Amino acid sequence: MSPVFPMLTVLSMFYYMCLRRRARTATRGEMNSRRALESNTRALPINVEIVQYAKEVLDFSSHYGSENSMSYTMWNLAGIPNVYPSSGDFTQTAVFRTYGTWWDHCPSARLPFQRTPPTFCSQDYVELAFEEPVYPTAVHILETYHPGAVVRILACSANPYSQNPPAEVRWEILWSEAPTKVNGPQARQFTPCIKQINFPTNLIRLEVNSSLLDYYTELDAVVLHGVKERPMLSLKTSMIDMNDIDEDEDDEKYGCGMDTLNKQFSVVTLREWPTNGYFDKLPYELIQLILSHLTVPDLCRLAQTCKLLYQHCCDPLQYIHLSLQPYWARINDASLEHLQSRCTLIQWLNLSWTGNRGAISVSGFSRFLKVCGSELVRLELSCGHFLNETCLEVITELCPNLQELNLSSCDKIPPQAFNHIAKVGSLKRLILYRTKVEQTALLSILNFCSELQHLSLGSCVMIEDYDLIASMMGAKCKKLRSLDLWRCKNITENGIAELASGCQLLEELDLGWCPTLQSSTGCFTNLARKLPNLQKLFLTANRSVCDTDIEELAANCTHLRQLDILGTRMVSPASLRKLLESCKDLSLLDVSFCSQIDNRVVLELNANFPNVFIKKSFTQ
Repeated sequence: MSPVFPMLTVLSMFYYMCLRRRARTATRGEMNSRRALESNTRALPINVEIVQYAKEVLDFSSHYGSENSMSYTMWNLAGIPNVYPSSGDFTQTAVFRTYGTWWDHCPSARLPFQRTPPTFCSQDYVELAFEEPVYPTAVHILETYHPGAVVRILACSANPYSQNPPAEVRWEILWSEAPTKVNGPQARQFTPCIKQINFPTNLIRLEVNSSLLDYYTELDAVVLHGVKERPMLSLKTSMIDMNDIDEDEDDEKYGCGMDTLNKQFSVVTLREWPTNGYFDKLPYELIQLILSHLTVPDLCRLAQTCKLLYQHCCDPLQYIHLSLQPYWARINDASLEHLQSRCTLIQWLNLSWTGNRGAISVSGFSRFLKVCGSELVRLELSCGHFLNETCLEVITELCPNLQELNLSSCDKIPPQAFNHIAKVGSLKRLILYRTKVEQTALLSILNFCSELQHLSLGSCVMIEDYDLIASMMGAKCKKLRSLDLWRCKNITENGIAELASGCQLLEELDLGWCPTLQSSTGCFTNLARKLPNLQKLFLTANRSVCDTDIEELAANCTHLRQLDILGTRMVSPASLRKLLESCKDLSLLDVSFCSQIDNRVVLELNANFPNVFIKKSFTQ
């Protein structure tokens, strides 16, 4: 046989692999035998493109606005644009709670979980429902101020308006990218090149990372383009990338992310090797140290190679700290079941964003904690909408050593359920932001959890008397170091006085958007005199803050690092100069919408105090 024929065979196989890879890239691994594939030709349009704005905001992790208002809330993303193409700070937009890295450099900052995959950088999310399920062809995001926060766009197979929920909910990433710095805060229409998927969707999720932004990002609307029928795809050999071949091999071996983890957890048939090579010569502890740098999926894959590495990868010491948040779309009861034997010594567990739409059941969560809860010190459950009263009862009974509990945006937990938290007397950190905790339960928690050091009650709208709450904190929580009272509507100078007298170790206090506090009562000067350790003080949108308050801070709170006095009309440049000269560690000063502080003053202060980020927002 001529030697040319084997070469032709090899080339044919190579060409086939390229075509198969390109088809899988377009359709996520499913070949449709009825679809016509024509080389070097584009698919003809077979139906009309549908253009639709979001009908409803279904879920989100945080927002700047109030729960009882529309200003700066995620609900502004529903419907047609309110602001675009204008640029600037507008209340009719959707704004997340944080920006920059300032929140990572304050007393309430939490230590990060290790082993977070580098591809996961999301900090917040919002989920949007659209009227018609379509095969997406484009997603337009209208950003009106400080764009560039969106890092991931996902589509869901579940129809939120369907009467029959699907047996399996599937999420696909349409687009993903690391955070990037965008030059300038001007408005833009962001239209990334999205991947085509093989199911129709009317549920889109945006994930954001605002760490590189100089101020809050503002989103106005989201537009979904799509077609009702699955589009026919064409292939071009010129578009084939050699790197795709390697990715294809990885997909075949390991599956896609957490999709195959449940199978990998349960693998018991391992290869037999006569020796383990140099691994037999390494100390057990050294191998453990090497493996500690692997992500959870990598550990599962490595566990399938041989018995020695299986033993190492299943060692509970590898799971002392475990974050499953990066894999929120894949975690379910079966995942927790498979992890149980490995997590018997777990101390830190992050289940934030997981378990929604029936993925984790109350019984599955309870079974996991029954095996793995005894050593838990830190439990992150942000946006865990599967949580109910039974779950909180299980946590308090099975986690006797718990010191940190995060229930941020768990807005499905009924008010009476929070009474169970009072049983965990060892708590040092409790985050109840955007929950339905009510006053009786909170008073019980404060009474029995006297070790609390960090407490977040931001946007807790069901508390009727914050003065009573502040009085209880002053009496019982002497070790409190940080307190978030963002948007509490009824605290007065009396509550502030009780708080300042009893919690003199406070280093961080957020009183942003607390309209009942008035400088004329002396509440802010009292704070400055009683709390000399303050490093962060937010008095956002309090119009009454005046020069006297700033001068008292300059005289008494010399360790101050972050100060937000957005919106005051009573502070002059002279008092700010005194503050900046006295507080040498100050790094953030927000004077947005301060009527006496114009751009000329900001430029002068920036020139004289270059180490301080002085923020002056604007509206056009």
